Amino acid sequence: MFWKIFLVLLFFAVTVAIGFMYRKTATNSGDFILAGRNVGPWLSAFAYGTTYFSATIFVGYAGQFGWMYGISALWIGIGNAFIGSLLAWVVLGRRTRIMTNHLGASTMPEFFSRRYDSPAMKLVSALIIIVFLVPYTASVYKGLAGIFSISFGLPFIWCIVGMAALTAIYVVAGGYMATAVNSFLQGIVMLVGIVLIVGKVLAGGGGFMESLQQLSQFTSEINPELNGALTSMFGPDPLGLLSVVVLTSLGVWGMPQMIHKFYAIKDERSIRLGTIISTLFAVFIACGSYFIGGFGRLFYSADPVVYDDIVPTMLTKTLPDILIGIVLIVVLSASISTLASLVIISSSTVVRDFLGSFTDKIKEKTSLALLRAFCVLFIVLSVLIAAYPSSMITALMGLSWGALAGSFLGPFIYGLFWKRTTKVACWVSMVFAVGLIVSNAFLKFASPSLVGAAAMVASLIIVPVVSLITPRLPKATVDSAFIAYDDKAAQDKVA
Repeated sequence: MFWKIFLVLLFFAVTVAIGFMYRKTATNSGDFILAGRNVGPWLSAFAYGTTYFSATIFVGYAGQFGWMYGISALWIGIGNAFIGSLLAWVVLGRRTRIMTNHLGASTMPEFFSRRYDSPAMKLVSALIIIVFLVPYTASVYKGLAGIFSISFGLPFIWCIVGMAALTAIYVVAGGYMATAVNSFLQGIVMLVGIVLIVGKVLAGGGGFMESLQQLSQFTSEINPELNGALTSMFGPDPLGLLSVVVLTSLGVWGMPQMIHKFYAIKDERSIRLGTIISTLFAVFIACGSYFIGGFGRLFYSADPVVYDDIVPTMLTKTLPDILIGIVLIVVLSASISTLASLVIISSSTVVRDFLGSFTDKIKEKTSLALLRAFCVLFIVLSVLIAAYPSSMITALMGLSWGALAGSFLGPFIYGLFWKRTTKVACWVSMVFAVGLIVSNAFLKFASPSLVGAAAMVASLIIVPVVSLITPRLPKATVDSAFIAYDDKAAQDKVA
């Protein structure tokens, strides 16, 4: 208990200190949201990675999908690393930075408004973000508080409140730059921690081969007639596994809090280096998390199965006290960075996109005060949702990711690359995704991950198909956006 308390208090102290250290860099709304678009490759890459992987991955997804798919859950981590990180940076990084900077867009709704000349799209996309990012934030709080509650024996609600207070203090004080610096330090802790955790979990099962042998004796509930399915390459349900890979890997291409990292990065050279760093980070963190989740059945035997308890239980059974303390810091590091990014995106969406749709007369000082106030408000709302006992981490995350990425994936990607993309196509994509996700939440005709993946794939099909049969945007509107690439190329040539 000494090591747990010491490491957690040390983490709290460092995090808060960094928040106050960078408070002078957040003196206006632009710096609070984007740090002056001057964030280097290491900070950007670690901010991307720590925002991507939170308690939802460590506790919720690793536990549930490791239980369902066994060792084949590792494919989810591989997809996260190479689709969600490598390809996302290669395909989206440069174009996102150049076009958003040229259009003066600080948020995704601002991008839609200026790229498609549609103030109404700015308002609606802002509402989608506001509605669906709060449950996502709540899912992170729930996962984080769960592992703290088990480790310290504290009431669940007080763990949530403590995490919320920490997030509020350093985000409100230092804005995006404080978040980026903290993410870098937290990312280093995560890398060291995941290596130690994987080694100890395997040792707890008697080594890798012995652990595989034990896992092969379990029968999958999904496909019980297949012997050893949990140790096979594609597991007992390849289609279900593929849907999770798509949901958690391709989904980040349309998530506002992830794309936001490309807005703030310093220059194109930083994007190239950031691509390498981000990918390597994801290989260790994502693959390590799903790998240990695949062995959950060796350590967890409760009936009925509570997916959110699997990873905390297996870790407390296999790790010594000091490593339990390190695990807590790993999960805390991943989650706090994610929470900070979600809170900044949510508050900036309300102030710049929602309120900004009704008035453009908000003074700079008032805008900054509102950003900080809405940060606190969104934290409070997320805590209230997370405290509701029947909410499951993976269900909340599946709902949020499916709605957000399904709405924005096609409009954003085609908006960066294809001049023929139309306003009507973007509207259809958004309406379809939200309608599909919300209807499934009530009717439950398929799993959240499968429906979320379907919404994303549909967005990539709907936008080009509808664009070909609907009126083009005015040539001047399109040219004013795409000339950014020509201008940037000319600047690079001069340099």
